[in-house]
Amino acid sequence: MAPPLLRLALPAPPITTSFSGGHWPKTKKEPVSAAPSRSPASGLKPCSREGEPEEAGSLRPLQGQSERTLLRTRNRPPMEPPMEPSGGEQEPGAVRLLDLPWEDVLLPHVLSRVPLRQLLRLQRVSRAFRALVQLHLAGLRRFDAAQVGPQIPRAALAWLLRDAEGLQELALAPCHEWLSDEDLLPVLTRNPQLRSVALAGCGQLSRRALGALAEGCPRLQRLSLAHCDWVDGLALRGLADRCPALEELDLTACRQLKDEAIVYLAQRRGAGLRSLSLAVNANVGDTAVQELARNCPELEHLDLTGCLRVGSDGVRTLAEYCPALRSLRVRHCHHVAEPSLSRLRKRGVDIDVEPPLHQALVLLQDMAGFAPFVNLQV
Repeated sequence: MAPPLLRLALPAPPITTSFSGGHWPKTKKEPVSAAPSRSPASGLKPCSREGEPEEAGSLRPLQGQSERTLLRTRNRPPMEPPMEPSGGEQEPGAVRLLDLPWEDVLLPHVLSRVPLRQLLRLQRVSRAFRALVQLHLAGLRRFDAAQVGPQIPRAALAWLLRDAEGLQELALAPCHEWLSDEDLLPVLTRNPQLRSVALAGCGQLSRRALGALAEGCPRLQRLSLAHCDWVDGLALRGLADRCPALEELDLTACRQLKDEAIVYLAQRRGAGLRSLSLAVNANVGDTAVQELARNCPELEHLDLTGCLRVGSDGVRTLAEYCPALRSLRVRHCHHVAEPSLSRLRKRGVDIDVEPPLHQALVLLQDMAGFAPFVNLQV
């Protein structure tokens, strides 16, 4: 009788995802932790490798799960917390800048304190900010191109002033290199209530622009035409005829002007004239100064710097007929003597030329190193 066959119970091979060469791959036997602790959160037993510190939350591979799958699960980044509202999102109860009242808050209290250069940048942020800036520019009362920069392009000036219709002060000196009649006339037409205009150095303008200014701005009080060579007697006559409120006029280095034009100005607008500059005008002499003195009782400031034809006779007439005179500039007027200035000095008029005695003391003080015996305390 044949002996019965013995059946051996072999251990089942470990489960793996692939094999090669017809042999099962060898697996590394993992030691079991001697004193495993139970995780209070999940109730699973943490496991650790030999020689490695035990990590909280490390799990044994489940049946049918390989080490690679377990490692992928273990190395998965934690879930990110919800993002806080930013950018276009708005927190509940928060107020954005543009939500404030424009005409009651933003325009009078915020944008009025922002320089024009910054407004040009602000209008590029969004359409809403662009509309806000345009609304602010439309209500400007004072515009000084120097706030934008030393040089401002023609397109930038046109954009800044295209909606302005309430300007009272206008200064365009930084635009002197390119400003023409075509650039200035539309601005003057839209702003007839201008009271102060500064066009110093704008040599590209013509008599046409000055005529439009005089005719379209009857409230004009202050005007600067310094270094505008195109200003002649005819242009000044038109200005004197149409600007009854003129008080301050700067005609520095307007070299075409002669005594006749200044005499006409004094006779037409001398009663209200308070400040006048005729500096660096070689064609202006005593005739013009004497006529100014007789027709300008309210004259406070007169600049005759570099007027080589002005002499002592004109200064004496000023001392006699101008009781309100506060400052007089006669530097480089070589025909003006000290006796004609002494009367004005006694009244406290500010004169830019020192008296001869003071000049002598200054000269001696410079020479004190060579003449230490000179007593300078007089």
